[in-house]
Amino acid sequence: MRMSLAQRVLLTWIFSLIFLIMLVLKLDSKIYWNWFLVFLPVWTFDTILILMLVVKMAGRCKPGYDPRDGQQNLRRRVWYLVAILLKLGFCLTLCARLERLTDIWLSVVCVPLWAVLVGAMVELGYNVFHYRRD
Repeated sequence: MRMSLAQRVLLTWIFSLIFLIMLVLKLDSKIYWNWFLVFLPVWTFDTILILMLVVKMAGRCKPGYDPRDGQQNLRRRVWYLVAILLKLGFCLTLCARLERLTDIWLSVVCVPLWAVLVGAMVELGYNVFHYRRD
């Protein structure tokens, strides 16, 4: 599963556009769908990303794999997988809250999102300052 940069950008743009259209229609009360259906493009895109990450991580198990610089690459892919799963957790709890399936505080709903943002800041700081040791 190898996609070019243009294909990845187009796929991201299409799913984002579909989600935003559905979100605007739901917020304007033009459609009366369940919030879980409105977030379906987001979950479809995340499922595609998870499958691509799992396939790349499973590629390390094939015979003849050269593990040079593989530990850092594997660590980064595991972080990507955790970030996508946290984003999915945020979307699920947000939809459950919007559908009034559960009565949890909005601050509790946002905990996975905050964890992703803090992790992204740590990853960015590591990538910026790791190679600046002069």
